[in-house]
Amino acid sequence: MSAWNSLKSLVIRTKIDWLLFAPAILISLAGLITMDSFSGSQYFFVRQSIWILISIVLFFVASTIDWRFLRRTRVLVTIFAFVIFLLLLLFVVGHVAKGAESWFHLGFFALQPSDPAKFITILMLAKYFSRRHIEIANIRHILVSGAYAFFIFILVFFEPDFGGAMTIFFLWIGMLLVSGIPRRHFAVVAGICLVLVGFLWMFVFKPYQKARIINFIHPLENIHSTGYNAYQSTIAVGSGQIMGKGIGQGSQSKLLFLPEFQTDFIFAAFAEEWGFVGSVILLLIFSILLFRIIDNANNVSSNFEALFGLGLAVLFIIHILIHVGMNMGFLPVTGITLPFMSYGGSHLVTEWFALGILSSMKMNSLGPRV
Repeated sequence: MSAWNSLKSLVIRTKIDWLLFAPAILISLAGLITMDSFSGSQYFFVRQSIWILISIVLFFVASTIDWRFLRRTRVLVTIFAFVIFLLLLLFVVGHVAKGAESWFHLGFFALQPSDPAKFITILMLAKYFSRRHIEIANIRHILVSGAYAFFIFILVFFEPDFGGAMTIFFLWIGMLLVSGIPRRHFAVVAGICLVLVGFLWMFVFKPYQKARIINFIHPLENIHSTGYNAYQSTIAVGSGQIMGKGIGQGSQSKLLFLPEFQTDFIFAAFAEEWGFVGSVILLLIFSILLFRIIDNANNVSSNFEALFGLGLAVLFIIHILIHVGMNMGFLPVTGITLPFMSYGGSHLVTEWFALGILSSMKMNSLGPRV
């Protein structure tokens, strides 16, 4: 009994939420196994393994820090301004990949600022709404909070990163919902969205972006050109059937018919090899992680921390729904990664680091909600 009490005391002192850690590491390992099953090359597997190790270290580090200083307006504004600066700097020295100037090429790795920008957007909106929870019914809070998100949205959109920009937009909508904004005000939001979409379609969207939306409406119309990716993805998901083809046996992925298998279409690659049963288990693990995040958000001592946790859950839900939806042919292809699973260091480090902060916030929460 004394050994158990000592272990329990150690867990409490380290301020680590193991119920956050466990599902996240299982999802990361699922992505790693999927990457290892395609061809003789171990490029993605090796690099992703390194990123997972780095991310886990950052999770543990973040879990031991008291992050209550993030409640200070000066700290958040400074971080927000720095992220804006990085996004602007992309247009000057950014690395162009697949038509998007979204990366800083830093030798061993490439940094995509839009990933931490989503995280900073959550912090800014959490700070704004937490200070105005009493007067949240005022419609001006929709406009002011929208202005914060718009700075990030417009810079990400013109990289151009359509998927990242839409994630920022839906994140703002989601945080409006969890902040307690009256539902009647969403008629105003809906009107603004319709006008914005019409303007973007007529004057801003590039031909390939319009093609993706048209392909969503008519998915089989251009399967040899603009609709090829979505078509191959749906084939991969369907061919997995109930139990899957087995690890390394996915023909769509192993023969490289499935494009961007390690990032944009990793769910399709996983579904082909693990089937319906494996896909359901994966989504259940995601659900456990989300429920734990939401539970932590409901048991912290300040509205800022609660809104941060709920915002993090909203961000993950957006990524999961869009990624799985586009892999199954239900949504347009937008290049959205699957949290903790898709290849890439920027999003992986950001996601694990954010979980570490949430873990620390829960352990450091004392007293009633303020």
